[in-house]
Amino acid sequence: MIEVRDRGIGIPLDDQKRLFEPFFRGSNVGTVAGTGLGLVIIRNIVQAHNGSITIDSEPNQGTTIRLNLPGLLVTQP
Repeated sequence: MIEVRDRGIGIPLDDQKRLFEPFFRGSNVGTVAGTGLGLVIIRNIVQAHNGSITIDSEPNQGTTIRLNLPGLLVTQP
């Protein structure tokens, strides 16, 4: 399990169901740069490794993304 958490602008509930559509960007991003491809690419990579991705977010509170990659071996250098 890999978890990434921020305390940013969060994602409006209505936008959350579209997060994995190519080129979709949240309605609250304003002038923040982006293409709307990042989560699509990550989801495809995770699915190719038989994993899953979940997102929990609240506007003005931040977002937590969890990647579950079964069989992933993490080693220390």
